[in-house]
Amino acid sequence: MATDVEELTVNYTDGGVQTVKEMDKQILSRGAWATVVFRYQDWDRRKEEYGPDKFTIRRYQKRNGEFQQKSKFNISSVDQAKKIIQALENWLDE
Repeated sequence: MATDVEELTVNYTDGGVQTVKEMDKQILSRGAWATVVFRYQDWDRRKEEYGPDKFTIRRYQKRNGEFQQKSKFNISSVDQAKKIIQALENWLDE
C-alpha cells in the first residue's frame, strides 16, 4: 500500500501482463482523504493491444500511515468525460 499520495497508481499486472496501464494522474486533494483522477488504458487480450483512454476518480483514506481506496467512479469513454466536463462548466457558469 502507498504511504504517500504520489505513490498511488492504477497500474495492474496479472500473469506477467500489465492489464491496466496508467497514462497520467492529477491529484485533486491531499490530506487524510485524497482524491485522484487517473487516465489509463486496459489491455485487450483478444487484440493484444491497449484500448482507448479511460478515466477513473478515486478517493483514498489514510489510515495507519497507508492509503486505502474507499470509493471510485469510472468514466468509460472520452465522450462521457466530455459530457461530465460540459455539465460542470454549465453549472459553474450559472
